[in-house]
Amino acid sequence: MAEVFFNGPVGRLEGRFHRSENPRAPLVLVLHPHPAQGGTMNNRVTYAIFQAFVNMGFSVLRFNYRGVGNSQGEVDGTGVGELADAIVALDYLQNMDSETNVCWIAGYSFGAWVAAQVLMRRPEVSGFVFVSPPTNLYQFDFLSPCPASGLIIQGGKDTIVSETSVEMLAEQLAGHRFVHVEYRPIPAADHLYSKNLKEMYDIIVQMVPDIKSRKPKKTLKKVKRPEIPNDDY
Repeated sequence: MAEVFFNGPVGRLEGRFHRSENPRAPLVLVLHPHPAQGGTMNNRVTYAIFQAFVNMGFSVLRFNYRGVGNSQGEVDGTGVGELADAIVALDYLQNMDSETNVCWIAGYSFGAWVAAQVLMRRPEVSGFVFVSPPTNLYQFDFLSPCPASGLIIQGGKDTIVSETSVEMLAEQLAGHRFVHVEYRPIPAADHLYSKNLKEMYDIIVQMVPDIKSRKPKKTLKKVKRPEIPNDDY
C-alpha cells in the first residue's frame, strides 16, 4: 500500500493506494464519513472496506477529502466540495496505468451519499457498496433509475441512520430495471460496527464477486398496483 498525493480542486489531496498485481484488476474508490464529524480515510469501517476490496483482487484508492489529514484546503462538509474531490480521485485512480474498464465505488455513512452522487455522474462506474447510507439525513431520490448493481449494508442497532429508511431505499433500487441490488442487514450492529466489523467485511467479500458476475436483469418485477377509485369530482 502506497502513500499518494494528487491535485484536487482546491489543493493537494492525500490518499492510500493499493495496486493489484493483475494489470486487468478492477478498480474501486472508497469514501470516508463526514469530515466535520471526525471522518477520515483511516476510519476503521472505511479501512475494513478498503481491505475487503484489496483481498478480492481490486486496485483500491481511499483518500482524505479537502481539509482532512494532510489534504490541503478547508473542510466543506456540505457534500459539494467532497463530491468534487471524489470525482478528481476517481480520475486519478483510472489513470494509474490500469488495463481494466471495470470500476466500482464504495462509501461509508456520509461517504455513501457522496459515492451515490459519483455513481450518477460517472457512467463507467459499474458497481457500488454503500455501508450505512444516511437515508434519513440526506436525499437519495436522485438514484432514479439506479445505473449500476450493488450492495447495501446496514446495522440494526444504528441510532444515527434509520434502518427502516435504508431498507426502503434498498427495496426501491432493487426494483429498478437492469440492475441487481442486494440488501444485507446486520441486526446486532451499531453505526460504528463496534462488534460487527468482521461480519461487515465478510458480507462484502462474499457478495461483491457474486454481484459482479451477474448479467443485467432484462425485465422488471411485476408489482401489483392498488386500484384507484374513479371519483366524479
